[in-house]
Amino acid sequence: MESKTFRVISLTMAGISLVSVFGLAAILLQPTWHFYAKSPSNDGYVAPRDIGALVEATQESTVTVECDQKGDKNDAFGSGWAIDESNLEVPIKDGFKSAVITNYHVVDSCIENGFSGISVAKFLGKSFDAYVMKYDKENDLVLLGTKAKLYPLELSPWAPLGGYWVMAVGAADGYEGSISIGSVLNETEYEVLITNSISSGNSGGPLVDNMGLVVGTVTWGAIGEQYNGAKSLDAMCKAIIRCPGKYFWERE
Repeated sequence: MESKTFRVISLTMAGISLVSVFGLAAILLQPTWHFYAKSPSNDGYVAPRDIGALVEATQESTVTVECDQKGDKNDAFGSGWAIDESNLEVPIKDGFKSAVITNYHVVDSCIENGFSGISVAKFLGKSFDAYVMKYDKENDLVLLGTKAKLYPLELSPWAPLGGYWVMAVGAADGYEGSISIGSVLNETEYEVLITNSISSGNSGGPLVDNMGLVVGTVTWGAIGEQYNGAKSLDAMCKAIIRCPGKYFWERE
């Protein structure tokens, strides 16, 4: 017959085991709760759980942008990303389906020669005509309208902090769909400094966070340095996108 003392010991051990199980589960799940909450005020420091899915989704919304001047052997090319029309001050012309943001220096020769010869192409796909909707030469940004049907990327409501995980997508040296992963080094009033490797052809492509939300447009590389740069959403407030005030992100 089971003694009272033995039953007490058994119940105590069972309780300890149950607490241990829940404690272990809490430890295992804690990183998920901490790093992937809905508000990524501190979640931006880690890589996404499914990098492959994030890459694929961002590539679908990224294009190669070309400026083709007849008879000019030095045609320019770069990258661009689709933005939702609700974020813009100007509507897209009839017959055009999507809006794309890229760098001014990618299409500057076309702008200076009558705004003609600009096209965008889905990665490894066909080219579509494009036209200039607005541009901001000072901040090296251009808004294009294109006949290509693109799924727009969403804009991040959170400013990128130093150390945040970021990914650049574009046509590095002409290799369409190129991916570069790094982190935010720092940010200035209108730029995000990044550790991502950037090559010719990346210009104009999106810089996204670990949720696939855009934080900037890849713009320049610092020769001889270990960082490169992107124009932030705040820079786009001057002429390219609709913002609540001078800045896209709230600042103290």
